[in-house]
Amino acid sequence: MRTRIVPIVLVLLLAVLQWQLWTGRGSMRDVAQLREKLVVQKEANAKAALANERLTSEVSDLKEGLEMVEERARAELGMVKPNEVFVQMTH
Repeated sequence: MRTRIVPIVLVLLLAVLQWQLWTGRGSMRDVAQLREKLVVQKEANAKAALANERLTSEVSDLKEGLEMVEERARAELGMVKPNEVFVQMTH
């Protein structure tokens, strides 16, 4: 009787471990989903890094040179210099 209990307990333990491997927390499915989320997040981070670099460059241009300030004032605010004529063209 006692010799049958040990293999049954071991088989049950193996079944529980297999069930957790395939369906529990940290299962194969969860790992695959997390890997997909990681890929998506890395892509979003790369896009954000590019946007940050562009904004950093624009900020440094605004701090250092007046040409960028003048360009922005002309484009966004429609400002003109004295003795200039502003002509707006639409497409």
